[in-house]
Amino acid sequence: MDAKDSIAPAADGPADPHAVAPALLHWYDRHRRDLPWRARPGETPDPYRVWLSEVMLQQTTVATVRPRFIAWTQRWPTFADLAAADEADVMAAWAGLGYYARARNLLAAARVIAAEHGGELPCTEEALRRLPGFGAYTAAAVAAIAFGERAVVVDANVERVVARLFAIQVPLPNARPAIRAATDTITPDTRAGDFAQAMMDLGQAICTVRRPKCLLCPLASHCVGHAHGEPDRFPTKKPKADRPHRHGTIFWLTRAGDDGPEVLLVRRPDRGLLGGMRALPTGPWEPARPGLVDAPAETDWRALNAQVSHGFTHFTLDLALVTGEAHGPISAAGEWWPVASLDEAGLPTVFAKAARAIRGMEAG
Repeated sequence: MDAKDSIAPAADGPADPHAVAPALLHWYDRHRRDLPWRARPGETPDPYRVWLSEVMLQQTTVATVRPRFIAWTQRWPTFADLAAADEADVMAAWAGLGYYARARNLLAAARVIAAEHGGELPCTEEALRRLPGFGAYTAAAVAAIAFGERAVVVDANVERVVARLFAIQVPLPNARPAIRAATDTITPDTRAGDFAQAMMDLGQAICTVRRPKCLLCPLASHCVGHAHGEPDRFPTKKPKADRPHRHGTIFWLTRAGDDGPEVLLVRRPDRGLLGGMRALPTGPWEPARPGLVDAPAETDWRALNAQVSHGFTHFTLDLALVTGEAHGPISAAGEWWPVASLDEAGLPTVFAKAARAIRGMEAG
């Protein structure tokens, strides 16, 4: 099926697609969000900040990203600064944002930019696609927002706005070619970056997932979904399949240190989930409870009457919590970290949750 064939009704969308951008940009000029990575009117966008924000904001809310972005750019304000950073420091600074491959790709791209592009980000969508971590969305967003190139930028907010504007009936994810084709018809040749950000702001503030505020929407008169009286029916989605369920064990192994108790941390393999991150030792994550498989030491392990649950993209995980004291050699390579300063270790969210639960039970 051709992308245009999946746009309904009659594959025509707004009566005048060329009127969409002017209406939206007029609204954006009055209602744009003030964000730390966004250039103010009259300012030239900083490509580094645009790129970093786009990567951080993937699958992560603005409220979560804002303080992390500020802290990151204070520590590594340029491509050169990030390129020179230690990978362990970068991964620790990313802890809690999830999707850790993004952090590894940030560092890899910064090093390529510093080594092969004189510390300057390439300005075309095509050239950006050749950098680590630059998929279709990131390359388009950076080209449009940082350099003003006309690019078709489609994130989750844009998908929702466009699916409603054109009343696209095909369920996601199969609708994405049609949504991109429709977005192309309304993307202006000038102010492409402002248009992309305006679409994102509209989706965040007005064209929300539930109960869209159509009375406040600058595009209501152009919206086929609104004309049909049911904009929140779009975009349609296939029913979600149940996520597989896995089980694991978190090992909290401690010893007496010079300045208080220390806990064993390990480094996860570079490839795979949470790759390269510091973590508490854990056995395999399997459909059945693995018990003490892959315990980092032989000791009298004590099972706590608690577990930690965490949702990943493709499965949910329940973790049993066990504690023990090290009295001899350990089988796992790792580092002893002071329990009192564990918050500084940059543990991924699932391990930070487990540490909080264990420390809370021990304190109680």
